[in-house]
Amino acid sequence: MGKNLVLVGGGHAHMVTLANLYTFIEKGYNITVIGPSPYHYYSGMGPGMLGKIYTPEDIRFATKHVVEKQGGTFVPGKVVRVDPEEKTVFLESGATFSYDVLSFNTGSYVPGTTVKDDDKDIYSVKPIERLIHAQARILELVSQKKIAISIIGGGPSAAEIAGNVWGLTRDFGKNTPEIRIFAGKNFMSRFPVNVRTKVMVSLTKRNIEILESGYVNKIKTGHITLESGKSFKTDLIFLATGVKPSPIFEKSGLPTGPDGGLLVNRYLQNTEYPEIFGGGDCIYFKDRPLDKVGVYPVRENPVLYHNLMASLEERDLMPFDPGGDYLVIFNMGDGTGVLRKRWLVIGGRLAFKIKDYIDRKFMRKFQSIE
Repeated sequence: MGKNLVLVGGGHAHMVTLANLYTFIEKGYNITVIGPSPYHYYSGMGPGMLGKIYTPEDIRFATKHVVEKQGGTFVPGKVVRVDPEEKTVFLESGATFSYDVLSFNTGSYVPGTTVKDDDKDIYSVKPIERLIHAQARILELVSQKKIAISIIGGGPSAAEIAGNVWGLTRDFGKNTPEIRIFAGKNFMSRFPVNVRTKVMVSLTKRNIEILESGYVNKIKTGHITLESGKSFKTDLIFLATGVKPSPIFEKSGLPTGPDGGLLVNRYLQNTEYPEIFGGGDCIYFKDRPLDKVGVYPVRENPVLYHNLMASLEERDLMPFDPGGDYLVIFNMGDGTGVLRKRWLVIGGRLAFKIKDYIDRKFMRKFQSIE
């Protein structure tokens, strides 16, 4: 019987491997891909989907179809634990799968510890599918009355969500919503002043309010309370407070980084269990921390593909080089963007056109294998 390769998650870092599953199957390996959805949504285009620049079909990859088309097995479900000694993964459903080589690309989630399960009209920006539901709910509400929409978070995700909510609702006349960002104390703080300024000007000229007067302490349906005690009424809330890796690794007793991500070496291989690999937001790269941005999973793609095959065949692994500075472009939701590459900063329609071209090209490349 051939060895078992199990992939958990169908995200960006697994794309090249998923596109080439047939190369594993031709060599007699058994392939199982476990994921929560038959589709993987590209997070870089998520805010644009919220603003109806893109359709859900534009930004998703048919993971289940691609796996089964090549002869692999797709299992819908969520992995909750790994036993690295027995080489077994456990699903929420109770199902178990054994592996010889295991790779994680489970992404990240937005912590919502201050939100109760029964609170409604509160949407995290991940998983991306939540934005589809949020879009429908916003359109339902603004068709009835004037509402207030709040975004909690002080980074690029909050900026893009706010801008694209404006883009979604700009044609509703007197019912155009009030949009407010609760940014803590320093909006877009990890970016240079010129980037921060362009983003803020883009938002504030559309009457999107940016609050930097303090952090949010409590969230519930219809209300936001700051640490100062000041309270705000709202109709719908987005959580864009930063992301954390899946808790699978800590629950499984696997070596993790300070953020709880799977600790990997320069081969994208767990530091204690060499048959476990990972990429994307769910890992912590031991050599140096990596920003949770799409460029790194894309760069990890060919390395993971090579190393998963090499591990099965007991060959030498390929090291991952994160590379230098990377291009960042924010979709501001009004047909404009803000671009930064090293010292170069561009705002306006050209910036968005560049982002749109890159994103669509990326999606076409992998959708073509469907």
